Amino acid sequence: MNFLQTALAFVVCLGSLIVFHELGHYLVARWCGVKVLRFSVGMGKVVWSRRFGPDQTEWAISALPLGGYVKMLDAREGELAGLPEADLKREFTRQNVWKRIAIVAAGPAANFLIAIVLFAGLFMHGIEEPSSKISVTANSKAAQAGLQSGDVITAINDQPVQVWSELRWQFIQSAIDKHELRLAVERAGQGRVAATLPADALAGLDLEGDVPAQLGVGISRPAPVVQQVMPGSPAERAGLREGDLLIAVDGTPVADGIAFIDIIRASAGKTVQVDLQRAGRPLTLSMAPQAEQAKTSKGTVTVGKIGAYVALLPDMINVPSSPGAALGKAVSKVWDTCTMTLKMIGKMITGEASLKNVTGPITIADYAGQTARMGVASYLSFIAFISISLGVMNLLPIPVLDGGHLLYYSLEVLTGRSVPERVGEIAQRLGMGLLLTLMLLAVFNDVARLL
Repeated sequence: MNFLQTALAFVVCLGSLIVFHELGHYLVARWCGVKVLRFSVGMGKVVWSRRFGPDQTEWAISALPLGGYVKMLDAREGELAGLPEADLKREFTRQNVWKRIAIVAAGPAANFLIAIVLFAGLFMHGIEEPSSKISVTANSKAAQAGLQSGDVITAINDQPVQVWSELRWQFIQSAIDKHELRLAVERAGQGRVAATLPADALAGLDLEGDVPAQLGVGISRPAPVVQQVMPGSPAERAGLREGDLLIAVDGTPVADGIAFIDIIRASAGKTVQVDLQRAGRPLTLSMAPQAEQAKTSKGTVTVGKIGAYVALLPDMINVPSSPGAALGKAVSKVWDTCTMTLKMIGKMITGEASLKNVTGPITIADYAGQTARMGVASYLSFIAFISISLGVMNLLPIPVLDGGHLLYYSLEVLTGRSVPERVGEIAQRLGMGLLLTLMLLAVFNDVARLL
């Protein structure tokens, strides 16, 4: 069932974004008066098609589901002899350079527009997320900077934050730019305080991993209080009760429910000593977690369970925005994501970031399935991010991509002459080779992640 859900989520995500991208090319081509011969979802051999409209444009589905294209009347792709003069005037290469730029740029622009619409809708509706209240690991860089567990981060580098995703985003951006993190903090009993993580504290962080965690910052979770004990479970037999506050397991302190669960899962078949407080009084119980088989991303493993539920959820908030504010936040979000993506590409080119960051269809499908299972808001947010990535990638100055064609037309604007046909052919071959190399790298990284 998970495989089918993942496959469907992937097809809906990528298929819809390809359609919107090609619709951008199609609509602007029609607006500029260019005749469109075919609109295809997919590449390769056409498996289904119908003709519609005054130009009898062929709307097709092709065999290879990755990609799509809009085929216009183009002198570079076939002989135009015998066509009426009215059609010749609508041929692509006969249009002025600014129309050609508009037609080519319309595809990536459509991707950015869809992302803005999706984010604006999500911001207007509001998304329930963990607040910016943090936990801090002892002796970490965050602790050395003066941060404490229970602090609420209200602003980072003068940018207000309310939820964990905004906090994490600012941490990642600062790590990429290698500049300090200036934090405005609300602290219980002290009011507003300030803390700074210097730029050198962010140096050498693994940008592929959890950046806040590497600095010692995590989501603040509630105290590990027992919420329910299952009848007949190891926890009940040991005497655990609802309302007990868990303190330590075999002398190891537990800061929250996640820490307690991790210890219990690793203690299958063993007897552990659980220190707790009950009605303010200390108490120690002996219990033996029952060994059970559980499926994880690494396969089936043996874990320990005691049959008790512990408080886990952090403080959650929902912050809906007005339509105007939501639109502004959406545009800012798309812009920030574009700039961060370009910065990461630049760092991969210079060797400052690993090429492992290049991902392909397998990883996209995996995340599509995961976010779809998490809920509509998470899935729509994922689609928006993928749409931005498609827009940015298509604007890269690589021949065969939209960005390559925009580079040709920009040179034509500057020189007043089109790029020589021979130069274009050589660039196309080099671009195809580079694109194939990137695709192979992406698939290799996908397979490596699975293994």
